[in-house]
Amino acid sequence: MDVAAVSSPRGPAVSVIKPGMLTTVQDAGRWGYQARGVPVAGPMDPVSHRLANALVGNGRGAALLEITLIGPELEFEDERLVAITGAQFELWLDGRQAQWQAPFTVCAGSRLRFGSRQLGARAYLAVSGGIAVPETLGSRSTHLVSAMGGVGGRALVGGDRLSLGDPSRQGPALAPHDAIAPLPDRHATLRVLPGPQVDYFTPEALDVLQSAPYVVAGNSDRMGFRLQGPRLTHARGADIISDATPLGVLQIPASGQPILLMADRQTTGGYPKIATVIAADMAVAGQLAPDDTITFAVCTRADAMKALIAQERVLMAVEERHS
Repeated sequence: MDVAAVSSPRGPAVSVIKPGMLTTVQDAGRWGYQARGVPVAGPMDPVSHRLANALVGNGRGAALLEITLIGPELEFEDERLVAITGAQFELWLDGRQAQWQAPFTVCAGSRLRFGSRQLGARAYLAVSGGIAVPETLGSRSTHLVSAMGGVGGRALVGGDRLSLGDPSRQGPALAPHDAIAPLPDRHATLRVLPGPQVDYFTPEALDVLQSAPYVVAGNSDRMGFRLQGPRLTHARGADIISDATPLGVLQIPASGQPILLMADRQTTGGYPKIATVIAADMAVAGQLAPDDTITFAVCTRADAMKALIAQERVLMAVEERHS
């Protein structure tokens, strides 16, 4: 694919003046191809992704921008609704402060600038009509390691122009909304379910996992968070026949230090997995940054289902307001 063609579209677009630290195009993910070795990608914080789209009247799977730690500066070529959810940043639209977690209108020529980050690690910027870069295997999500999707499979750079979809096909904008998942303030408690290979560890390993906080290491990325904390001891060796790697599993290599697998995770892995972060807490995990800390807490399947149902009810209620 011609990268220049992707980043220089015809029709309405948003231009990247400054790209920020790591800004990528993400939709709901590239589902259905893991058996063929194709990673899912998609948002690190799926709740904020859905909320941003709902606030501007997009469908839940529309492509938007995921913004990590340092935000971009963007210029819009026509009038659009924009909403920014997830991490809190100072936001400036044409020199005036813009709202977080609320839709606002940008005009042709408007410039949106991100200032200092206040809470959380990743913001989600949705534009009415969605980001309309070409699809790869049915998704616009950027997977950085394989250089697939988004804009040439990479993070945005200054000078990129991103095509926008037709906003007239979208629902009405919604009122401001509180964050659905709490933003961590340098620390998060994540609930986990044991397994799928908990039997590969000593009987006290789950207690050790919960005994003290783990630090998110500086070499963590969208594939996984490398954690530093209490060492987990294998009982049956540190290798297994490679099997599927779901979102949120804790792989334990020979070092005994967990790796929390995130959005860009590989499709299979050969390390045993002691536990899995529950689906309702993955939005909180996606807002962690290097040097933040995590406390793990084992919960029951009933607790996990109850938390997910409660979260989904709030999200669906927001989305149904524009259906």
